[in-house]
Amino acid sequence: MIKEGQEVTVVGAPHNSAPVMSTVINIQREIPVPDHVIWSLFNTLFLNWCCLGFLAFAFSVKSRDRKMVGDLTGAQSYASTAKRLNISAVVIGLVLTIITVILFAARLVIFFHFLLHSIKNRQHY
Repeated sequence: MIKEGQEVTVVGAPHNSAPVMSTVINIQREIPVPDHVIWSLFNTLFLNWCCLGFLAFAFSVKSRDRKMVGDLTGAQSYASTAKRLNISAVVIGLVLTIITVILFAARLVIFFHFLLHSIKNRQHY
């Protein structure tokens, strides 16, 4: 068997007695807080059935204001409210738009059916 020898040196106190200077740099990471302004503006302009888009836009602007002041907790609170209102506006807006299209199509079918029926009745006279 081969044995390897290893030397271990014990490091003691530094030889010079000058005080050690250190610099501490605190780096604060800026937490991105989405304010959902563009999404709210879209909902305000296009999917504003129950004024939810406008409310979401108001909360988005409040969130942006809080972020500019440095209140990240308030900004996150307003941003989450704006997000919930935007989701509600999209869901309600899409459902009501689909229902409106279906009702409009049903009225067109009934109208053309009535028109075709009245034309057939006139030909019999």
